Amino acid sequence: MSGYVEQGEVVRNEQIGSDVWIMDIHAPKQAAEAKVGQFCNVRVADSTAPLLRRPISYAGFDAQKGIITLLYRVVGKGTEIMTRLVPGDTLDCLGPLGEPFVTSKNMLLVGGGVGIAPMLCIASHLKEGEEAQVILGFRNESETFWADLFKDTPVKVHITTDDGSVGTKGFPTAIMPELINANTFTSVMTCGPTPMMKGVAQVAKELNVPCQVSLEERMGCGTGGCLGCACDGAGGKRYKVCKDGPVFPAEEVFF
Repeated sequence: MSGYVEQGEVVRNEQIGSDVWIMDIHAPKQAAEAKVGQFCNVRVADSTAPLLRRPISYAGFDAQKGIITLLYRVVGKGTEIMTRLVPGDTLDCLGPLGEPFVTSKNMLLVGGGVGIAPMLCIASHLKEGEEAQVILGFRNESETFWADLFKDTPVKVHITTDDGSVGTKGFPTAIMPELINANTFTSVMTCGPTPMMKGVAQVAKELNVPCQVSLEERMGCGTGGCLGCACDGAGGKRYKVCKDGPVFPAEEVFF
């Protein structure tokens, strides 16, 4: 699926952290068809600078209201331009793109950084009979504002911090064995920095829980045409992260 190009109307664009913003956009076609783990590719300017779209995971979507929600971190010129948008402005949005997470009955969600966005999306869209717990990994207390986003979801939140200022000291993998041994998780879903995801995937493998990972790669077209986001897969395969992913079984891309 190549998605829809919609001139979305910005409904909300608020700063929630030192360099993190949340944006609600009226894009009804995407809101109606988006699935957890998919992403939107936004064109931040009408000019050629910056030229490429920015891929941003859906943090949520509401089909009835026609709203998609994006969480983004300011890391360069493109995302800095996005911070200037105000309600009523339009944003060129292409989506939904990519392969989604395959959810299951009892999930352990593990997120770090802006990789928390797709975990929030899963937590906000649990199907009947599904439940989940989430581990959020932060560097320190200043980043724990992310946890507030889960207050209206039915999931139990566990926090780890590198310095131990909040929750458990260490990385998310520090508490995974205890949680997995105390629960009957049917799958692990993770998104965040690659070293974190590799660690999560390894623990899940050791404890025999299927794991899906959402890769974060630089993308050009977002639709599989430019090969800019290609990655190596198991057995000598080559994958286009934007089209074949961004969600993969962990063993397909971490081997």
